[in-house]
Amino acid sequence: MLYTFFDMQSAALGPMRAMTELTKTYFNNPLFPMSQTHIGKMMAASADVIEGVIRHRGKPEWGFQAIQKDDGIHPIDLARIDHKPFADLIRFKCDLAKNPKKVLLVAPMSGHFATLLRGTVQTLVQDHEVYITDWKDASKVPESDGSFGLEDYIQYLIDYMHLLGPDLHVIAVCQPAPLVLAAVSILAANDDPDQPSTMTLMGGPVDPGAAETEVTKLADSKSLSWFKNNLTASVPLHHEGSGRRVYPGFLQLAAFISMNSARHVDAHMQHYNNLIVGDGDSTESHNKFYDEYLSVMDVTAEFYLDTIEHVFQSRSLPNGTMDWKGQKVDPSKIKKTALLTVEGELDDISAPGQTEAAHHMCSSLVKSKHKNHVEKNVGHYGIFNGRKWRESVSKVINGFIEKHHRKPQN
Repeated sequence: MLYTFFDMQSAALGPMRAMTELTKTYFNNPLFPMSQTHIGKMMAASADVIEGVIRHRGKPEWGFQAIQKDDGIHPIDLARIDHKPFADLIRFKCDLAKNPKKVLLVAPMSGHFATLLRGTVQTLVQDHEVYITDWKDASKVPESDGSFGLEDYIQYLIDYMHLLGPDLHVIAVCQPAPLVLAAVSILAANDDPDQPSTMTLMGGPVDPGAAETEVTKLADSKSLSWFKNNLTASVPLHHEGSGRRVYPGFLQLAAFISMNSARHVDAHMQHYNNLIVGDGDSTESHNKFYDEYLSVMDVTAEFYLDTIEHVFQSRSLPNGTMDWKGQKVDPSKIKKTALLTVEGELDDISAPGQTEAAHHMCSSLVKSKHKNHVEKNVGHYGIFNGRKWRESVSKVINGFIEKHHRKPQN
């Protein structure tokens, strides 16, 4: 009923969406006399802000086809190289990369689409051949394609590492950090030839018990049955994934916003003021951010509940109790894959210490293959997007990859 009620509410907002579009059209038209008055600009700005909040958004486009440099335009080749029911593997290539390494960028499957890492890809593709996990909206996956839980996610990662080979470098952003560590641990335990050269874990809950946040407090404050009964719902009939049990994107978005609600209110008030004074650069930046931030997807209920149980509540990986298809997951088996962890000093989602914990768990890895980097004065998103990412964090990652690249044996 929860999902059906949301769909009904979204449909009921249709007339308001039409009204805000009409208001914007009239009050932004220079031929309409009131568009040049202060009250006219206020009307247009109000309609723009309201429309931006209630607009129905689908999956965003990647939105870039080339990189502009002083020596000209460098096209980016985008191709889907693998297709699975719950994910596509997308490849990005650019001729700017003179000695490219293969990089598997594992995007989070925690509400936002992989396009949230657009800036991450744009930076990495200038030096590497980048492959990214493009997770699918569970509401669009037919129920006949089966379930998708934590074990399935790890299987996907192992499949991709096999596909891309032993000279691979893996980067996990946020949510998948413990699962990438688990996948590499399994390959190491089996002495698999496709163990990656390096593994970079960025701002992820490898050990949520290492530093408390609002996320860990919520996970610990409720039973697993509470999460199942209150935060999962069946996809309504008119969707492709009808009948599938999911953690809906709209609930995830509500959780994201509630963590920093005052900041979002201030951002929209500032956007309103910028529209009135005609600050085009600021309004464009605001729209680009929120078009991405407010675009969310559903996650399968089994994956969400597995994550709550094993990553946050029982902390099975750091506690040594995780198993995958009957096989014990033991990070101490990792001896060949160099480990870099990246944390943001001000991260309030995966606080400093949660990701660094991976080093203690990879106890058999020689000291020279360990590195931890804490980026000062940045929060969660700043470690993989924005100026600090481009000018500092990406350079640390590139240096680590270059240092520990392992050429494939013939």
